Amino acid sequence: MISLFQLSTRRYDDEIQLVKKAMDELEEKCSVKSSYKIGQPFNRAGWTFFDLEISTELAQLIETSGMLEGALGYRIGEQLKNFIGHHLESFGSQVRVKQIEYD
Repeated sequence: MISLFQLSTRRYDDEIQLVKKAMDELEEKCSVKSSYKIGQPFNRAGWTFFDLEISTELAQLIETSGMLEGALGYRIGEQLKNFIGHHLESFGSQVRVKQIEYD
């Protein structure tokens, strides 16, 4: 199971640093390493899009640790997307998060 999200922003150079910092902090909190990947950015209509892939291990730790408590959504995938969005926002990021796939 791999969770894949597409992030979009109009300020990629600023946002990528915030996303990396937030994800590094989440890894530290969950005591895992190398549990996320950030894909190559591409531009369209003034927006920059890039993928964020989260490992099975990190997704399971988030689900079982109680971090999803209060995250809106009927399904785990939707709750995880909302959790990631709020987590990134807590670091000052203003990226938009879209769930691409959640198996």
